[in-house]
Amino acid sequence: PALKRADVGFAMGIAGTDVAKEASDIILTDDNFTSIVKAVMWGRNVYDSISKFLQFQLTVNVVAVALSLSCIFIIKETPLTAVQLLWVNLIMDSFASLALATEPPVPDLLNRKPYGRTKPLISRSILRSIICHGLYQYAVLMTLVFAGDVLFDIDNGRGRALRADATQHFTLVFNIFVMMQIF
Repeated sequence: PALKRADVGFAMGIAGTDVAKEASDIILTDDNFTSIVKAVMWGRNVYDSISKFLQFQLTVNVVAVALSLSCIFIIKETPLTAVQLLWVNLIMDSFASLALATEPPVPDLLNRKPYGRTKPLISRSILRSIICHGLYQYAVLMTLVFAGDVLFDIDNGRGRALRADATQHFTLVFNIFVMMQIF
C-alpha cells in the first residue's frame, strides 16, 4: 500500500519481492541506494529541460502569431510565409529540443528543494521571461516591418501582390526573427 500511495515508489530489483516490484514506479536493478540519488538528479534535469523547451517554444510561437495577426490586420499581409513558419517550427525547435535533451545533469540540482506535485511547468519567472522576450522580439520585428526598408535602404515589401516573389524587406524580417531565436 505504501508504494502505491507514494508519488514515486522504489523497489529493489534483486532482493525485492515481486509484489513490491509490481507496485513500484522505479526498480533499482543493482540494489544500490546511490541509484536513487542519480534517478532524482536525472529527473530534475529532465523537468528543467522540458521547462526550458516550453519557454523557447512558447516565445517563438507567441511572437510569430502576434506578428502575423498584427500585420494581417494593419497591412493586410503577413511578413512570414507558411513555409517560413514551418521551417522555424521544424528546424529551430528540433535543434532546441536536441540541445536540451542532451544536457547532462549537474550535482547542484540536488541542492534545491523538490517541486510539489501541483507546481506548474511554466512558473511565474518563466512566464515573465516569455512575455519580456516576446515583447522585445515583437517590437523589433514590427519596427522592421514598418521601417526596415528605410533603415536598411531596401525596397519596400509591403503592398505586393498575393503570390509575388519574396522581397528583401520581408526576408530581412524573417532572418532577424530566426537570429533572435538563436541568440
